[in-house]
Amino acid sequence: MQKRILVVDDDDMNLMRTKRILGFDYDVFFASSGIEALDTLKREEMDLVLLDIEMPKMNGFETFERMKEFAADIPVIFLTASGQEDDVVSAIRLGAVNYLKKPFPPQELLMRVTQELEKR
Repeated sequence: MQKRILVVDDDDMNLMRTKRILGFDYDVFFASSGIEALDTLKREEMDLVLLDIEMPKMNGFETFERMKEFAADIPVIFLTASGQEDDVVSAIRLGAVNYLKKPFPPQELLMRVTQELEKR
């Protein structure tokens, strides 16, 4: 059975790009908001979450905090367009296993996802 990845991003183009990169090797699910991501995680088993930081209504940090209440064992890789050091530090302090600055090279995303999932 393929590993299952939830990609959370409010930009449809980013979701489709990530699906093209990971879809051959993994089952990829989408959520376009933090609220949708939390609902999906309550219903579906996931092996990894790729989580955008900047989203309306509920940002990635808040989503991650809420996720920890019932899915703390799922590793999270944050995706950020800003690349600001504060965002990266905050993500790691919260417990993220890694982060990627958008736009990321396809091979970099695939490598980081693969490395993390091989640990499990």
